[in-house]
Amino acid sequence: MAGFIIHSVLVTGANRGIGLELVKQFLGKSNPPEWVFATCRDPEGVQAQELQNLASRHPNLVIVVLEITDPASIKAAAVVVEEHLKGSGLNLLINNAGIVRQSTLETESLEGMSLVYTTNVTGPLLVTQAFLPLLKKAAQGSNQKGLSCSKAAIVNISSECGSIQNVYLWHIGQALSYRCSKAALNMLTKCQSLGYRDNGILSVAVHPGWVQTDMGNSAAFTAPMTVDVSVREILNMLTTLSEKDNGTFVDWEGKVLPW
Repeated sequence: MAGFIIHSVLVTGANRGIGLELVKQFLGKSNPPEWVFATCRDPEGVQAQELQNLASRHPNLVIVVLEITDPASIKAAAVVVEEHLKGSGLNLLINNAGIVRQSTLETESLEGMSLVYTTNVTGPLLVTQAFLPLLKKAAQGSNQKGLSCSKAAIVNISSECGSIQNVYLWHIGQALSYRCSKAALNMLTKCQSLGYRDNGILSVAVHPGWVQTDMGNSAAFTAPMTVDVSVREILNMLTTLSEKDNGTFVDWEGKVLPW
């Protein structure tokens, strides 16, 4: 990641799993960002203890309260981040927060579908809207040509489970609302790539692999990939993205996946 030099990054859902590991690896870089913003619902809670421990050792880590389903919370988080940046922009927004509920075609409910869709699709939409002025500012202040994650980028953590062609891991579980939400997130990413490219902002959807997290493991199966390996590969892959990758759906190695 030697060439991956960014001033600021924000990761949602950063108190555990992939989000927490992203924060750890950004902080562990030889040239870490000046600001790493880690958001979660309850920074003072037990599940955010590891994040708090990191913040005590890294003054460039700022923990920000953000409830992905609450528009007021999202807007308040953007204000906090803007105050810390003191006039500079936000280079990289990683929409990582998400949930999964096990369901089938027969058992899926209005409540379940609505909750998962609100968290996994509407949440990233509203978060991006709130931080868009800071992303634009980063792009405008950059002397880099073209599009890149070092300049200004939106990275939506998606899943191959949202691939309509592949229908990844159907034999493990239908997870209907999750699959539908990730397919919708992929479309959101494509729309963002079209809407924001003229502002100098790259947009990409990333499948992190089947990863050993609370979400990734199930009662019957253990995911094959560790969190640290997934995140390391993702960060390496992000350094390679350019204008040609805008609006694509890729895995942790940069392989383009079918919609």
